[in-house]
Amino acid sequence: MPRLLGVDIPNDKPIQYSMTYLFGVGLHTAREVCEKLGIDPTRQASELGEDELGQMAAMLERDYTVEGPLRRLVTTNISRLREIRSYRGMRHRMGLPVRGQRTKTNSRTRKGPKKTVAGKKGVKDLR
Repeated sequence: MPRLLGVDIPNDKPIQYSMTYLFGVGLHTAREVCEKLGIDPTRQASELGEDELGQMAAMLERDYTVEGPLRRLVTTNISRLREIRSYRGMRHRMGLPVRGQRTKTNSRTRKGPKKTVAGKKGVKDLR
């Protein structure tokens, strides 16, 4: 498996799809990098030489924010929002959806599994 910026990318896939294994590189960016370097995006990742992988890595580091620096940037942005106690920061802190989604129903991904409340239904009084 070839390594690109410290990440193993799959051999058996075209390079445009293999590059998406990097955090911060989607299909559009992968195709853009291949086009700029003159590499056929449909070539298998195993067919690329060390020099081509080196050029790719250099371009990604120079022109894009990917992997570790991008993770650090996202984390610092979220912590900044928490510190200034903005609405978005409070939503992050409470573990609720941040971008205006409804929470009466759905939003289980963000809130986690349901927490059962004992005795919620109410017991009918005996007469």
